[in-house]
Amino acid sequence: MTFKEYKEAALTDSEFRAEYEALEPQYSLIKAVISARLEQKMTQGELAELADTKQSNISRFESGNYNPSVEFLQKIAGALGKRLEIQLR
Repeated sequence: MTFKEYKEAALTDSEFRAEYEALEPQYSLIKAVISARLEQKMTQGELAELADTKQSNISRFESGNYNPSVEFLQKIAGALGKRLEIQLR
């Protein structure tokens, strides 16, 4: 069974689907940061230097093992030449 097949099967469970969807904003943000960093051909170390943080913080954030502050996200956005926007809907 591939991961895609497993994921599709798991998402048929309503409890699992609810938890998965609750994490979507976090993982969308991580994906956006990784994409922007890679588009600029930047390493985690280079991003960390520009954002005045440690490479390990970037790594933990990108792997989903770090709950970042808004200040951290603003530093990352600025280092990538982006602007952080947060919305409540």
